[in-house]
Amino acid sequence: RKRAAGYDLTSLFVGSEGTLGFLTQATLRLHPLPEATAATIAAFPSVRAAVACTVQVLQAAVPVARIGRCQGLMGGLGSWGLMVGFSTSCSCSEFLDEVMVDACNRYSGMELPATATLLMELHGSRHGLAEQQQQTEEIVRTNGGPGLTWAEELEERERLWAMRHSAWYAALALRPGCQGYSTDVCVPISRLPDVVVETKRDLQDSGLTGPMVGHVGDGNFHCLLIFDAQDPAEAQRVHAFSQRLGRRALAAGGTCTGEHGVGLGKRALLREELGQDGLDTLRRIKAALDPHNLMNPGKVL
Repeated sequence: RKRAAGYDLTSLFVGSEGTLGFLTQATLRLHPLPEATAATIAAFPSVRAAVACTVQVLQAAVPVARIGRCQGLMGGLGSWGLMVGFSTSCSCSEFLDEVMVDACNRYSGMELPATATLLMELHGSRHGLAEQQQQTEEIVRTNGGPGLTWAEELEERERLWAMRHSAWYAALALRPGCQGYSTDVCVPISRLPDVVVETKRDLQDSGLTGPMVGHVGDGNFHCLLIFDAQDPAEAQRVHAFSQRLGRRALAAGGTCTGEHGVGLGKRALLREELGQDGLDTLRRIKAALDPHNLMNPGKVL
């Protein structure tokens, strides 16, 4: 659980996007299943209300299992390229805006209100779970949400999460034949509502198709931009939007990428985030561990 023996080389390698080496072995850590688990879906009158509810639930210290806390890995490219798809084992990203909910309804055959939505899951002892549910329901109502219906059986909960796990394909289905690019930023929780609302306004002003999803419990969210790669003007709008989004996150005290990485497309943003001294330090580490520049050359740095 603890160690203080030198630098954290594991995190260094895992976070290096393949520029320092590759992993040959992984250790699986098992955790006990909770005594009781319950999941629910809550619709809100606005994006701000949904995100504000998340912030308040976290500030109230409700021990949420899933409310936008990414508990798995999401497949994708942080560079200016194409997002291949989400891992179907990813148990994360519980915020969906109205565009994403509408897309999921069509793709997954759901009948949810097409408005900003949170998917939440709580767990603990049976007694503790009941208290958590009551506290969560009060916060949801305060933010204009409805009374909640809880799914406690595994099959019911998996049906709710299946919709979210298909979100990438649901987004692509909005414009058949087009391609997708996933943005990825992370900001402090206190700034999240404002940043999400500003990003939503930017999306609409840009005329882009970009459903929003988010691991909002971590301050991390994504716009899944669906565009015609054969249309240079639209592709340029996508690129310009992603750069503005990255800089908006930096201005809010956040990061230009919470999980997808820097790749090729965010190298300029990496310099803005770390500064020249920080970038030079990364380059010295790269040169020390990969002196022949064999590992993913040209990426990140």
